[in-house]
Amino acid sequence: MTYTRAIGIGANKLIRLIVRALALSKINPNVLTFLGLVVNMIAAAFLAFGQFRTAGCVIIFAGLFDMVDGRVARETNRVTRFGAFFDSVLDRYSDLGLLVGLLVYYGTINRPSYVVLTAVVMTASVMISYTRTRAENIIPTCKVGFLERPERIVLVIIGALFDRMAPVLWVLAVLGNITVIHRMIFTYQEAKRLEEAQLRPAPVTGTAPR
Repeated sequence: MTYTRAIGIGANKLIRLIVRALALSKINPNVLTFLGLVVNMIAAAFLAFGQFRTAGCVIIFAGLFDMVDGRVARETNRVTRFGAFFDSVLDRYSDLGLLVGLLVYYGTINRPSYVVLTAVVMTASVMISYTRTRAENIIPTCKVGFLERPERIVLVIIGALFDRMAPVLWVLAVLGNITVIHRMIFTYQEAKRLEEAQLRPAPVTGTAPR
């Protein structure tokens, strides 16, 4: 067994224990989702003060709530449509809160170019979610693109822990907007395919008259 596999198995067991304990406590999964937002706002404050490594550790801790809230909901048979909606909305607030922290930091140290870059990343972050939501109103699913939320969070954590946030922002800005463009192209192709299928005459069924 490799070290990485052993770590993965150990981490999964630990998460299962945490989920079981939270399920026994009968805590509402939506409370866990909200606590994740609160912890992310604390991380945003650290980012605003330029304490990147501390912020990275806090974001990792916030990720724990993101991993367990859905599992606790399933464990306690409290999966609801509103819960999924609530989780999605608070995820957006968490993402934007972290980036607002960076905006404050770069504004404080008088780096207008990075203020603009962070704003571009914020726009891409919102548009990645928006394009999927809008696309799935007209096509069955739109999960294409590299930069989903987990990848974005991991990149922010790497930038914070290694104090390399500027290059990470460039990666987020470029790949984020490429993801948006990819989803637009995919939606166009799928919508066109569905429209052509609807216009295609239905095959004639039944037997010919004798």
